[in-house]
Amino acid sequence: MEFLLDGGHIVVGVDNLSAAYDVRLKYWRLRQLEERPNFVFHKLDICHCDGLRPILLNGHSGFDAVINLAALAGVRRSVENPGAYFETNVVGTLNMLELCKKHSVKKFVLASSSSLYGANTPRPFREDAVTDHLLSPYAVSKKTAEILCYTYHYLYGLDVTVLRYFTVYGPAGRPDMSVFRFIRWIAEGEPLLLHGDGSQERDFTFIEDIARGTLLALKPLGYEIINLGSGRPVSVMHLIFLLERFLGRKAEVIQHPPHLADVPVTWAEISKARRLLDWAPETSLEEGLQQTVEWYLANRSWARDVRLS
Repeated sequence: MEFLLDGGHIVVGVDNLSAAYDVRLKYWRLRQLEERPNFVFHKLDICHCDGLRPILLNGHSGFDAVINLAALAGVRRSVENPGAYFETNVVGTLNMLELCKKHSVKKFVLASSSSLYGANTPRPFREDAVTDHLLSPYAVSKKTAEILCYTYHYLYGLDVTVLRYFTVYGPAGRPDMSVFRFIRWIAEGEPLLLHGDGSQERDFTFIEDIARGTLLALKPLGYEIINLGSGRPVSVMHLIFLLERFLGRKAEVIQHPPHLADVPVTWAEISKARRLLDWAPETSLEEGLQQTVEWYLANRSWARDVRLS
């Protein structure tokens, strides 16, 4: 949103500020935006379509695009409460597509997930890979949302870009993700809980690179699915090593068995993003982690108490 506002655009934000994870992070992010003159915020739930209509009918007009970043995220938690994931990720997406159709919004961008690629997809993951063997309800909900998007493109001519994000991290990131949790545990001298032996690899992608790619995807493309990732997976043990270096202390690692919903590797093939969006990641893992550590230390007085699940 900051990039859009810096470009002089009017941005209307919608979020229900749910307690799916610690709301202190959500309110911190909102405070960075709420004083900007072209930013308007509505506390609403995209699962309730009636509450969204007044935004389009009365309060604002002439929307150029909708970027649907709203979701219940998290592979492991979706196994425990799949219904909530389908309500937000499928019904919520359907509601936004319906509003775009009824109010002639021409462009729709959906934030999807690398979780769709499952465990047995050839690496690196290409957008045309078969995604039929999914390991979590979260992944299934995101694939269903992608299919809905294609249907609205086919039936109503809606221009849709689906972006499959790969392990997004950065300042004020989700507290259930490994980067936030590991920083917190190492910084505070708490045991670091590691699922598996640390050899599993993730394609960590910095939030500013994701934001740039998302805005580039606002261009007319018809219907496209595009990976946004670093294209350079690293092991979780290497991630821990880098965080130990930046924080100046060793982690006390306690290993747990791997979670069944976790995939062993994520690895984005990003040539399509280069070709269609002229996009490439600009922030190295070392640079991104350094910025994230600095954010945590600057906000440590409250960030160290953030609920991690």
